[in-house]
Amino acid sequence: MTTIATAFNTLPLSAAMLANLDSLGYAQMTPIQAQSLPVILKGMDLIAQAKTGSGKTAAFGIGLLNPINPRFFGCQALVICPTRELADQVAKEIRRLARAEDNIKVLTLCGGVSFGPQIGSLEHGAHIIVGTPGRIQQHLRKGSLVLHGLNTLILDEADRMLDMGFYDSIEEIIAQCPERRQTLLFSATYPVGIKQLASKFMRNPQQVKAEAFHDDTQIEQRFYEISPEERMDAVVKVLAHHRPASCVAFCFTKQQVQETVDHLTAKGISAVGLHGDLEQRDRDQVLTMFANRSTSVLVATDVAARGLDIDALDMVINVELARDSEIHIHRVGRTGRAGEKGIAISLVAPSEAHRAQAIEQLQKSPLSWDQLDNLKSQGGGPLLPQMSTLVIGAGRKDKVRPGDILGALTGDAGIPGAQVGKIAIFDFQAFVAVERAVAKQAVQRLNDGKIKGRSLRVRIL
Repeated sequence: MTTIATAFNTLPLSAAMLANLDSLGYAQMTPIQAQSLPVILKGMDLIAQAKTGSGKTAAFGIGLLNPINPRFFGCQALVICPTRELADQVAKEIRRLARAEDNIKVLTLCGGVSFGPQIGSLEHGAHIIVGTPGRIQQHLRKGSLVLHGLNTLILDEADRMLDMGFYDSIEEIIAQCPERRQTLLFSATYPVGIKQLASKFMRNPQQVKAEAFHDDTQIEQRFYEISPEERMDAVVKVLAHHRPASCVAFCFTKQQVQETVDHLTAKGISAVGLHGDLEQRDRDQVLTMFANRSTSVLVATDVAARGLDIDALDMVINVELARDSEIHIHRVGRTGRAGEKGIAISLVAPSEAHRAQAIEQLQKSPLSWDQLDNLKSQGGGPLLPQMSTLVIGAGRKDKVRPGDILGALTGDAGIPGAQVGKIAIFDFQAFVAVERAVAKQAVQRLNDGKIKGRSLRVRIL
């Protein structure tokens, strides 16, 4: 077996880029970077099977920066992502990677944000565009985005974009790209739709795959056989036994998401639901509450949860086993990150036994089964998160900044900074997490006082 070189300096990169990678703490390439970068840097098309957290963003980020001409202020690289959250994350990473070069402009084009300012930014010129399919399509139709000078097209989390029904949009965008370009496709799974896209729009693509198996020492998996009617109570039992601070419960349909949220809420467990039909505003709210630790359980469908960047997730529950064993591996890989231990619990009704077998075959190791009766409630009252979220009725468009909110809370409201958690600011509203014990006091004082010299409406979510 040949070993693949894993030092970045084995790649044909500029001294400035290597120095920047070093300053960013990138010492060795991850498996997906080591396999894909030599291919990308040769200018070849690539299909890479890799999941979130594998280092894929840096792989295509380094690749797309390589041929960029800083003096030409047109779009030279286009990255299409499924969600606004992912696009923001990707743009942030590319900006860090681009520090080696003078003055490379990265612009995000996503829906849920007003259109006008984006047209203004495009007129000033940008080298790299990161965005979601719908909004990129709108700009192409309006003529505010032109792709004549494009070198590199990247489809990130392509399987997820197909899940969300973006095939036609992607097709329309690719039709506007120059024939002579490099196309890089990143996907966690490799369904039929991806093969279709690749055969239609890629030239002799090379294929690489980063092994997706989890280190068993990081993630403990347990499977419980249940009857369909005890599924909801089983979820409650699992939560009462393990009492995770943060847990994602995966469901198959949005009906199942709703049923699970209702059932948990009725049992005094703080839970919120995430599915494809939520408006962007509600989605922002749900994700913010989960990220800032003011809700313990996020109940989600696979489609809605893709592209979520959640750090320190204690537990994953498969309320129902995924229909595809690779999606199971993907779900489970969301816990046990960054050196922390994680646990993944799967509930399996008799009719789903064949799905469990498929997982066993893919993992090449026997599954660890357990009895529901072994789960004992640990007491301690209902499972309530440590934080509460306050909603403030003004946001980015009103020039509200995180410092303004922190200042109002720690200053006039007299809340110690240590009791304030994450602050998230959207266009027309802002969210701040505070410790549950001081939430009522914080709301009252903020409503009585002023934020940035204005009286703004504040409520607990």
